[in-house]
Amino acid sequence: MNQILQAVQNQLSEVPGINYIDENTGQLDAYSPNYPVKWPCVLLDINNARFSNLGMDKSKQPMQRQIGEFNLEVRVANLKLTNSSAKAPSRQKEQAASIWELIEEIHKSLHGWRPNTMSGALIRTTFNRVLRDDGVQEYAIVYSSDVQNV
Repeated sequence: MNQILQAVQNQLSEVPGINYIDENTGQLDAYSPNYPVKWPCVLLDINNARFSNLGMDKSKQPMQRQIGEFNLEVRVANLKLTNSSAKAPSRQKEQAASIWELIEEIHKSLHGWRPNTMSGALIRTTFNRVLRDDGVQEYAIVYSSDVQNV
């Protein structure tokens, strides 16, 4: 799974506008004025992996082969401390909306892309806003895929 995380991190490093990409270790849970990220950021996590047996191959290690399905959670966050209402200056509104453009570029980069030869394509399955009360605008996008012969 680490290979998949590294491949996704490398793929997203090609997306302009992301200033921090890392595995999600709770960086945004600190609720302090000094978050250990640079804005906007992308945090990655693999969760909800399920495995089933394919059978035995004595020439491989481990001999018992499996196929796994997993979810890749991509958290996109930016610090949003300015007004973006209808009467706000257009520059402020553009800055506030920049996270949507970034999410779209991330999606173009990941959807249908294969992290390695042993995995299937990443397919977006869910998109949720993460409710916060600290000025951080955060969204969680989940992509599903599978890995073979693990």
